[in-house]
Amino acid sequence: MAEPLDEAPAPVSLRQATGFWLKLGLISFGGPAGQISIMHQELVERRRWISEKRFLHALNYCMVLPGPEAQQLATYIGWLMHRTWGGLIAGGLFVLPSLVLLVALSWVYLAFGHVPLVAGLFYGIKPAVIVVVFQAVLRIGGRTLKNPILWGIAVVAFVAIFALHVPFPLIVLGAAIAGFIGGKLSPDAFTSGGGHGAEGKRYGRALIDDNTPTPPHACFRGKRVLTIAAIGGLLWVGPMAALIYGLGGSHPLSQMAVFFSKAALLTFGGAYAVLPYVYQGAVTQYGWVTAPQMIDGLGLGEATPGPLIMVVSFVGFVGGWTQAYLGPDLVFAAGAIAAILVAWFTFLPSFLFIFVGAPLIETTHNNLKFTAPLTAITAAVVGVILNLALFFAYHVLWPNGFTGMFDWISMGMAVLAALALIRFKTNVVLVIGACALAGLVLSAFHLSL
Repeated sequence: MAEPLDEAPAPVSLRQATGFWLKLGLISFGGPAGQISIMHQELVERRRWISEKRFLHALNYCMVLPGPEAQQLATYIGWLMHRTWGGLIAGGLFVLPSLVLLVALSWVYLAFGHVPLVAGLFYGIKPAVIVVVFQAVLRIGGRTLKNPILWGIAVVAFVAIFALHVPFPLIVLGAAIAGFIGGKLSPDAFTSGGGHGAEGKRYGRALIDDNTPTPPHACFRGKRVLTIAAIGGLLWVGPMAALIYGLGGSHPLSQMAVFFSKAALLTFGGAYAVLPYVYQGAVTQYGWVTAPQMIDGLGLGEATPGPLIMVVSFVGFVGGWTQAYLGPDLVFAAGAIAAILVAWFTFLPSFLFIFVGAPLIETTHNNLKFTAPLTAITAAVVGVILNLALFFAYHVLWPNGFTGMFDWISMGMAVLAALALIRFKTNVVLVIGACALAGLVLSAFHLSL
């Protein structure tokens, strides 16, 4: 029986919360917007574990951080309700099902990718991925590029990465500086709008309501914060140092530890923002994956639950498999170890940002400041993602280069996928599934000729 709206729900045990966080990790399709929407419906509207004001306050902090904001939001709420263990369980279960599933799918991809059945599936997925990335450009651009200054930043970022081949971290740094200066000279131009959900709605009293005092464990205490930061730093730097010292700096695992630690600090604006950086490193610099494999990995990431940035574990698995650093008979183990290691160095910073920064946010309850650099970075990300979309389109539509044949079938599938996703707002998982099925049918028809 549901509690009356004027009464707070019954207290929630850690065990009950664990069941919900596991369910969320299994059904969290749709990228960060869909995942945040699911959490709002379940935690604010239906279960009333947290009020909308407190939910949005936590979300605002997570939006400012680098990293997957939906996973960080789950960690924040789990921590607020059940201390550190609650945060670890909430954030960990948001990631773990996706990691297990991606390792399994990556193995199928590499072990059976040349089998016509699997090759046909991925032939159909690739055109859908082009549209998904272009849709991200439209979605982020429509939310961010509100004035000529932000449009200018996006254009400069596109030219910098497309024509001048400027490294992604320098583009982020330049945009942040532009935002910092612009925020002082023209603050209105760098005021980000939007938000997730309408404020002011009331769904009844919540377990953690608007005026619920901050729990003792969530209050800011300098000594505790420093202790957590030190422990987290050891968990982050310790394994990296051990890998570099034990295996050498040129070993694939050492390189992945360093590279994906840097990537974790550059994911302002969501997973699509960091994909160009991952491409520059994984494809161009280290050769862990090829360009077509990167496109296939993004398709798998879109079709599985959990944060889209989990595609980096696909990159790790493929890199570990192809490098075969454990020998030719243990390529699966090499890939699985690399995938887990990449996930560790990608998501550990997100936990640290919550456990170290959230006590200050919860204690102060002030509006966040210094958002102008983030707004400028997000504007630059639009240009960077457009470059990624064009890069993917080139490799899918001209698989043998501009001198080769244009793939009209893939183009037709991309047009249909665009109509479904952009015009009719069809769920991305359904579109990718339909394209995969179409690729399978086309492959079978081709083989029968």
